Amino acid sequence: MSAILTVTRDFAAPAERVFDAWLDPAQARHFLFRTPDGEMLTCEIDARVGGEAVIVERRGGKDALHRLRYETIERPRRLVFQFRACMVGEVDEGEWTRVTVAIQPQGAGSRLTLTHEGVWTDYEDRTRAGWTMILGNLATTTEQ
Repeated sequence: MSAILTVTRDFAAPAERVFDAWLDPAQARHFLFRTPDGEMLTCEIDARVGGEAVIVERRGGKDALHRLRYETIERPRRLVFQFRACMVGEVDEGEWTRVTVAIQPQGAGSRLTLTHEGVWTDYEDRTRAGWTMILGNLATTTEQ
């Protein structure tokens, strides 16, 4: 069974800066799927509709692989991508899910709402915590 989860965060940074960070490998490597104790190995982004991103982080001696396939890129308001994650070497790479990032201007800053569809209910809390951490890291990256 799957769920839809939503995470919202306000940013001091303008919508354009927040949006651009998602598609710029130099910025994305500092927040996207980065964990406190991990080592970012790969952050490759082909930022176009139909393009893909591959992000690999070493976590406790194992490599976590994250793949994105871009469906919609509407700067600076909306980004939609198919997403899946697994540990490198696993036979089953997992099912594709869909993530929508919607960004609205809010004064001098912006509000980001992330919706993740197709999350396995057993992983809902863990997935929400992961996106919350990612958005916190995004704030650190874009508000400097």
